[in-house]
Amino acid sequence: MALEAEVQKSLQKLEGINFLAEAERWGLKLLGAVLILLFGVWLVRHLTKVLDRAFERAHMEATLRGFLRNIAYATMLVIVVVAALQSLGVPTTSVMAALGAAGLAIGLALKDSLSNIASGVMLIVQRPFHVGDTVQAAGIEGTVELVRVFQTRMRTADNRSVIIPNSLITTAPIINFTANSKRRVDIKVGVGYQDDLRVAREILLALADEHPKVLREPKAEVLVLNLSESSVDLELRAWVATDDLVRVRSELTEGVRDRLIGRGLNIPYPQRDLHVYHRDADGRPLAELLARSVVDDGDLRNKR
Repeated sequence: MALEAEVQKSLQKLEGINFLAEAERWGLKLLGAVLILLFGVWLVRHLTKVLDRAFERAHMEATLRGFLRNIAYATMLVIVVVAALQSLGVPTTSVMAALGAAGLAIGLALKDSLSNIASGVMLIVQRPFHVGDTVQAAGIEGTVELVRVFQTRMRTADNRSVIIPNSLITTAPIINFTANSKRRVDIKVGVGYQDDLRVAREILLALADEHPKVLREPKAEVLVLNLSESSVDLELRAWVATDDLVRVRSELTEGVRDRLIGRGLNIPYPQRDLHVYHRDADGRPLAELLARSVVDDGDLRNKR
């Protein structure tokens, strides 16, 4: 009897529902949600294009521009979807809570990737180097070929391609070898203690002055660095264009060697004199004992 009563109540409730009116009401809500979604997507795309043009007029890096454009598009699209769900009567508070929890889980799972993204944005905004610069980053030296949000691609001097995560670059010192238009060449050379330092300085300065790719300003100079065990250490300092650094350093080093030797100066190298003494347990020289132990075969035959 209780079951029949419950069924009777349910039927009465169903009879009291105007299905046509409900269908019309929910149909209008669904239509409104679809219109909000369609118009919102169109508006988001239009605003994204406007934002991209604004970034371009601001001369923003292409990689950063694309990254910010995608972030803005995704954010605005989420807002449109939430607005469409709200028009249907779906409680958006629970939706936002679910999205927040999902975002937290995704962030924890992709923390290394997010670190690379943050580092990529820092590299693109701060610009410690540009494409084409020769740098040392994360302990690797090479020419920058491409800077992306996640990774940076470099080409080493022996033509190897190296892909470095951006998080490794921003957590290590960055040395940009081509940031300035000129660099200094330092060539260390040692001369003998008996050599005339004035003559050695004149030879080195003349060599720098005669080289066509050595800049006249700042002027080249020769300094005495150290009085080492075997030589007096000098250093030739000359300024050159950054692109000519390697070639000029090689040519000056070769010229230093030829000029100094040609003028009779020495380029000493470390030497050691080693004296070895062999003695027996009584302190007598071992060579003397060996000499006495040698027996002449002729003497032995005469004794016989």
